[in-house]
Amino acid sequence: MPRSKSRLSIIPLGGVGEIGKNMTLYWYGQDMIVVDAGLKFPDEDMLGIDIVIPDITFLVENREKIRGIFLTHGHEDHIGGLPYVLREINVPVYGTRLTLGLVENKLREAGVHDVKLITMDGKSRVQLGQFAVSPFYVNHSIPDTVGFAIETPEGIVIHTGDYKFDQTPIDGRHADIHKLAQWGARGVLALVGDSTNAERPGYTPSEMTVGIKIDEIISQAPGRVILSTFASNIHRLQLMIRAAERHGRKVAIVGRSMVNNVQTSLQLGYLEAQPDTLVDPDEVNKLPPEKVVILSTGSQGEPMSALTRMARAAHRKIEIVPGDTVVLASSPIPGNEKFVARTIDQLFRAGAHVIYRGVHASGHGSQEELKWMLQLVRPKYFLPVHGEFRMQRIHADLAMQLGIQPDHIFITEIGDVVEFEDGRARLGGKVPAGSVMIDGLGVGDVGNIVLRDRKLLSQDGILVVVVTLSKTTGHILSGPDIISRGFVYVRESEALLDEANRLVESTLSKLVSDNVSEWSSLKTAVRDTLGRYLYEQTRRRPMILPIIMEA
Repeated sequence: MPRSKSRLSIIPLGGVGEIGKNMTLYWYGQDMIVVDAGLKFPDEDMLGIDIVIPDITFLVENREKIRGIFLTHGHEDHIGGLPYVLREINVPVYGTRLTLGLVENKLREAGVHDVKLITMDGKSRVQLGQFAVSPFYVNHSIPDTVGFAIETPEGIVIHTGDYKFDQTPIDGRHADIHKLAQWGARGVLALVGDSTNAERPGYTPSEMTVGIKIDEIISQAPGRVILSTFASNIHRLQLMIRAAERHGRKVAIVGRSMVNNVQTSLQLGYLEAQPDTLVDPDEVNKLPPEKVVILSTGSQGEPMSALTRMARAAHRKIEIVPGDTVVLASSPIPGNEKFVARTIDQLFRAGAHVIYRGVHASGHGSQEELKWMLQLVRPKYFLPVHGEFRMQRIHADLAMQLGIQPDHIFITEIGDVVEFEDGRARLGGKVPAGSVMIDGLGVGDVGNIVLRDRKLLSQDGILVVVVTLSKTTGHILSGPDIISRGFVYVRESEALLDEANRLVESTLSKLVSDNVSEWSSLKTAVRDTLGRYLYEQTRRRPMILPIIMEA
């Protein structure tokens, strides 16, 4: 995108039209800054894919312009893609203490070194080229969450990140409402706002309400209490630890991500526990059941998580026994419902009392809080982000109710460029953007064609046809041998496969007699003939893989 004149561009590279992999690019002249670098978990049709990150092709092409990456908070959908980004673009990373503590662990595990991490707080103001960035604190389900006021030559942009307005926050730190109002009084060019809970009327309950429920459960449970939540929900972990201490229980932490996050939060002072509260999981079976609380990963039913392995009696140290109370203190992420339901069933089968409703409060503001943010900031333009399309649309409707003109609202898709010049905004084309799929150690080497093949294999299986032809005459020397995997059971389908063999043989013999010797033609003919026959007989379309050799 060549430019004749400098203007401000806001470009969402992720986090719009979807939940997760949040990333937004701000560009003015020769300067760019990036807010967040998240991941999202794969959709059901992304077979074998571990995680999905934003496509950073445009960032790599412009790496000399990027001045820094700013992080709003430490959740995976905002920092999870960072190791992959920093391998391509090594620029300074700015964030609050806890966020950078979690990032440091992540980079160490990924083997990414020599990254400059710069700590910010509510008093910071960082000037990078044409941008001046000031964080402001908001409430969320993890401490040290901030949004950013980004001063540009075109005006101030408020980027909220994930937020709600909690009047009784766990850590006692309220949102910086006064700062937001001051920027609103100065005049805000654009608000880039979280839309996650735009469908929910009213206000989001305080995290403190969850603490009351957890305390009640622990006080009444006759045996062990196993509490499962997101490993990054530090506020909820603090509530759980405080409740355990009030009722004289020891706390064991299980699950690698939970252990790492608890250790980092304790070291940095964002989590507090009495010296004798935390015990090793090995000690749990030596303590009276009524004196034990276990904090575990697995509230989303992830197959390899600690709670799921406990439910299957496959955990090395802890097994669910009758008398245990298991609490899933989170709501299922869309798409995870089946995994969660299966885990709950297994827990019931193991004899546990399972509580899986009503022990959760979202970290995102509902409609009245979204309106409150709009009223505080009073932006000229509005970009609803961080949500699926319907959430963005409803957020836009809320903004119109408050008097923002419809042509001043931009519901963007990934890669859209919203340009601001001389106080006016317009949609200015697109940049290369999308999703990059991570499968094992492979980054971006699995695309739509590979996924299509995986889907085909998972649905109808594969048929391998092996034939050896004479190098001199072209006649069949051995075979055809047909190997079936995931299509039909060979011993019960002998007639079908015998006829398939005969068809392959007759097809190849006819082609040889017609002097067709190109292997590509032979393979295509075998694939087409066999495919038609098998579909007529079974109404299935297995992947057919002809292997032709010469001797």
